[in-house]
Amino acid sequence: MAKRVINFYAGPAALPLPALERAQAEMLDFEGTGMSVMEISHRAKEYDAVHNEAIALVKELLNVPDNYKVLFLQGGGNMQFAMLPMNILHSGRKADYIVTGSWAKKAYKEAVIVAGDNARCIASTENEKFRRLPRPEEIKVNPDATYVHFCSNNTIYGTQWKTFPQTGNIPLVADMSSDMMWRPFDVKPFGLIYAGAQKNLGPSGLVLALIRDDFLEMCSDKLPTMLRYKVHAEKNSLFNTPPCFSIYILRNVLAYDKQIGGLEVIYKNNLKKAELLYGCIDKHSGFYKPWVTVKEDRSAMNVDFFLPTEELTAKFIAEAKQNGMVGLKGYRDLGGIRVSMYNAVTVPQIETLVSFMEEYVRVNG
Repeated sequence: MAKRVINFYAGPAALPLPALERAQAEMLDFEGTGMSVMEISHRAKEYDAVHNEAIALVKELLNVPDNYKVLFLQGGGNMQFAMLPMNILHSGRKADYIVTGSWAKKAYKEAVIVAGDNARCIASTENEKFRRLPRPEEIKVNPDATYVHFCSNNTIYGTQWKTFPQTGNIPLVADMSSDMMWRPFDVKPFGLIYAGAQKNLGPSGLVLALIRDDFLEMCSDKLPTMLRYKVHAEKNSLFNTPPCFSIYILRNVLAYDKQIGGLEVIYKNNLKKAELLYGCIDKHSGFYKPWVTVKEDRSAMNVDFFLPTEELTAKFIAEAKQNGMVGLKGYRDLGGIRVSMYNAVTVPQIETLVSFMEEYVRVNG
């Protein structure tokens, strides 16, 4: 096998090697069909088994209640930014949005296009450059809100909700694209959860969504067919040709997640990785300067920090690559270093990065 690098790209991102090796072994002859899974009709029983196994694994790993539908959609998170308000915010309904970063802000802007003043921003930390999350007392939920939308993890700025916003009986809606299944959590407060697969779940081109039955009943019937959640739910996400290979890889990833012990084991690994990396940053805080100002808000998925100069940053990225680590350049609008350590990134890989960082500060600090 060719030498594989340690992949810290923010998305598309690292996938578990066993899931890729399974795909490699089955690439030319899937289940004795003499074809790749990419060549089989989405109506064939061989693909149907993959599709339904993927749905079952989502339900099992997240302990999804029976009153939810699992959907496989397309168009990425950006499509969901519009599809959500188009389906729900009709007939005068209103919704509240919490803006904690670029993607949450884009979701809010799309809702305003659809619903105008009925989409309301109730909390934001943009004036602090998204370096922390809103405190509970800063979030004022309107009692007439149909839902409260937030982004659970900030891929660009590196904040993450460890405790979800408290909204009483008003359903939560979350974009979980960058931390879906990083830990176990209670699905029941959510009317809708959506997540682009390309970070923690699989390849790009697929969105995983969970929608509660009562939320589904509120959805509009007056939209173009492809934009209706009801249609995708009724057709088991097979209304049109789905992204079959992306769903197949999702199945492989989730089967591997189950095999290693499920989300409890994944959560322990993620906590250990965060402890190692933030421990190094805090130890050398004069050299590795974190972006997020409140430690409790730090993401276990995406970690941003800055070196003293642009020259040291460029050298860090170049030398890391020479040592087999890629994807460390910060987001184009922010700069610095970004370490994306999703589920597939292992504890030993973070130990390798931390050893490199210790040596780098020793030589250059």
